[in-house]
Amino acid sequence: MQVELLYHTPDPERAIATAARLCYAPVGASELMETMPPERVQSVLSTIMSSGHFSTLEHASYTFAIDGVSRALTHQLVRHRLASFNQQSQRYVKFKDDIEVVKPGSVSESPEASRVFDEAMAAAEDAYAALLELGVPAEDARFVLPNAAETKIVVTMNVRELLHFFGLRCCNRAQWEIRELALKMLELVRPTAPYVFVDAGAPCVRGACPEGKMTCGEPYERVVRA
Repeated sequence: MQVELLYHTPDPERAIATAARLCYAPVGASELMETMPPERVQSVLSTIMSSGHFSTLEHASYTFAIDGVSRALTHQLVRHRLASFNQQSQRYVKFKDDIEVVKPGSVSESPEASRVFDEAMAAAEDAYAALLELGVPAEDARFVLPNAAETKIVVTMNVRELLHFFGLRCCNRAQWEIRELALKMLELVRPTAPYVFVDAGAPCVRGACPEGKMTCGEPYERVVRA
């Protein structure tokens, strides 16, 4: 899995604080953006994060390039509706050579399970190639491709949705592949807006686990906001 932060709103914390401060300021946003002192930015962010007034977080966004993940992952990812996605098309891209797949660790650690998996992938690949050879359009031949097939996707989320995404997908109970993705994304964004993302992640980072009897029993160490 490769995850790259392609672009983000310049100085996202200042942009967020500017949007929030504008509601109560007699001057315009451009002046606030230029003149608000750093300590005021942090003060405004503290109010936003503690009060739950998260609409201002939507004014900063992040765009990621994600490669080498499975279609099983992206089927989960696109359920986050307040985001933008562009994915490598199996309709227009023909896979003429070996089809790259993601093999779960639970399969790899067992020689017998790995053999069964590899045979299934090879059969799907052979069927796909045969259908193309028979003149079946790629958009129809792709019906035999597995969820394990690797894909590439570009994802854009605003900060509010990112925090929601991290809260769900960094949890130990999240499916392993999307959890790995979420943790990589969090690692990339945290340095760009350290105050906003300081305690981003699974809910147990901030307090009690909301999973009840379904809890993993292994909470993260709580991070105290500075």
